[in-house]
Amino acid sequence: MNEIIVGGGVNIKCWTDGVQLEDSARQQLINVARLPIVGPYVAAMPDVHWGNGATVGSVIPQRAAIIPAAVGVDGGCGVMALRTTLIDSDLDGKLPAIREAIERAIPVGGPGVKGSWQEQGRTIPNSVVSAWRNDFDEGYDAIIAKHPLVKGRQTMTQLGTLGTGNHFIEVCRADDGQVWFMLHSGSRGVGNRIGQYFINLAKEQALKLHRSVDADAELAWLDEGSVEFRDYIEALGWVQAFASRNRSLMMGRVIGAVDKVFGKSILISERAINCHHNYVEQYGDVWLTRKGAVSAREGELGIIPGSMGAKSFIVRGKGNKESFESCSHGAGRVMSRGQARKTFTLEQHAEATAGVECRKDKDVLDETPGAYKDIDAVMAAQTDLVEIVTTLKQVVCIKG
Repeated sequence: MNEIIVGGGVNIKCWTDGVQLEDSARQQLINVARLPIVGPYVAAMPDVHWGNGATVGSVIPQRAAIIPAAVGVDGGCGVMALRTTLIDSDLDGKLPAIREAIERAIPVGGPGVKGSWQEQGRTIPNSVVSAWRNDFDEGYDAIIAKHPLVKGRQTMTQLGTLGTGNHFIEVCRADDGQVWFMLHSGSRGVGNRIGQYFINLAKEQALKLHRSVDADAELAWLDEGSVEFRDYIEALGWVQAFASRNRSLMMGRVIGAVDKVFGKSILISERAINCHHNYVEQYGDVWLTRKGAVSAREGELGIIPGSMGAKSFIVRGKGNKESFESCSHGAGRVMSRGQARKTFTLEQHAEATAGVECRKDKDVLDETPGAYKDIDAVMAAQTDLVEIVTTLKQVVCIKG
């Protein structure tokens, strides 16, 4: 761990030994560290890179306030993984069929109707309808009653669906020969609307209170005790619950899809791990935002996925207080999506994803493994934060 001394602000503790910390991300971290509500320091994980609003891979303690843009527009985004009773050899010759079955079972892509249950006349599953009506409908109505601009078409129609960008569904082989299912998704369109609404509301509050955020207007915050803060906490809690259930519903359909391929029920060998990496929680006397970071309390299991051609890891937290008991959420980008599309060829992408049943077209070049940091270097930089429990390698990867 090394430390950036910030003039006019709190320091930044960085777990970045052996990995790149780009200048733009460094400056973004400094901008956050200089806010009067932030402290006692900011933590940067080894997958840190520039992000919208706040740096991806940062852990930000906020005193009596929350910065909505630090959470961003995909509150509750995270990863879910579970171990099955399948073994390596069970997958032989079945990978294309497994990919096809999962893609039939779960809408992928976006935004809007694409990647929703409305696409191509799909029927919303009973499990999705039941989850929405029992756990989300009333809360959503309460949010839009106070903030009607949040209302939009895509709500239940995107519950249990994948999305696009770096979101994925994977079938993985573990180092012990077991087969795991893993997926990465968040709060979809409704989370985006709620997040953007409260980011704008924080900016309006800054103007109203004559509060200047010189470095970046996106870093405006809401003060604890205000009506706006209370409403944001309520909405964000709903969003984070939606995202977690979104992953659970998809995982159920992944299991069902693979069941059909094998013609029998695939047993699950243990309880799934389902962890946010883009969220807020109360941590001691501060509001802690993990923006692209995972909780790593002592003994707690977490998930650190690599890129679509690299290893992923099930980890156990070491409870390191200096990182606010956090670790990285993945490999972290080394280049923008636009730069990746210009840098890599389809041939290079195919080579990097050899042996993986996945898309190999130009529309996923921005997700090619070379656009990400070396996951082994990322893991080496955080040995004091987590220990590796299981190493996974995907053999099926589905992208929106």
